[in-house]
Amino acid sequence: MYAELLRGEIPIVKFCVLASGSSGNAALVATEKTRILVDAGLSVRELTRRLALAGEAPERLTAVLVTHEHCDHVSGLPRLVRRHAVPVYTTHSTAPNLAWFDPAPAVETFQAGSRFAVGDIEVTSFTIPHDAADPVGYCFQAEGIKIGIATDLGYVTESVKYHLRGTHALLLESNHDLEMLKVGPYPWSVKQRVMGRMGHLSNDGMGDFLLSDWQPAAPNLILGHISEHNNHPEIVRLVAAQALERRAIEARVAIAAQRQPTEVFEF
Repeated sequence: MYAELLRGEIPIVKFCVLASGSSGNAALVATEKTRILVDAGLSVRELTRRLALAGEAPERLTAVLVTHEHCDHVSGLPRLVRRHAVPVYTTHSTAPNLAWFDPAPAVETFQAGSRFAVGDIEVTSFTIPHDAADPVGYCFQAEGIKIGIATDLGYVTESVKYHLRGTHALLLESNHDLEMLKVGPYPWSVKQRVMGRMGHLSNDGMGDFLLSDWQPAAPNLILGHISEHNNHPEIVRLVAAQALERRAIEARVAIAAQRQPTEVFEF
């Protein structure tokens, strides 16, 4: 609401992370005319509840955009599509890996790295390093506002850095604390996967990006996909705060959680 209060206007773009973590992921990007759900890793009932908290409803969705096929990002998708007939967008290589009901719905596919429009929102996809068929992050632009989503990536590539420049709000992964992961309960094979360059971004990786490469148009940062076993929100906040302090950036920092949505960022 801060933008509305400052400018005396009704917000025309809003962003809310409905859930973020290994048990389910979903985010909402909306204008007055278009409502995009990014991933559907929650049950339809839970998605409906969380959309309502953000002032929306599933029957009003314009489209669902899929980042990749892992179940924590798409587990609720088949039932959501069957119940509300919402169009689905995903990459050519991801689409065959989605577990659809029979008959499968029509899916709009695109090449990773391409740009396209959904309603009045311009969408830019970009490849991210993760152990899925063809994972992507997204940037959304409408009315001069740019929103970025980059989670489930082992490290921040030069391409990802380029695409995330000039965001007004950014959802960025901060999955694990390296020392907690090393001594945590996961089998060693899983630890290696998480720490690998096709795994998940660590707190250190997040901090390095903020310190050296973050170039926002407005410093609104949401940190997400935080491990419940190998991380803690206060550690994430501290790492981010230290990096931002060194840059002399006064940012609005939020932590995206698994069990409740973030505040609604309005522009």
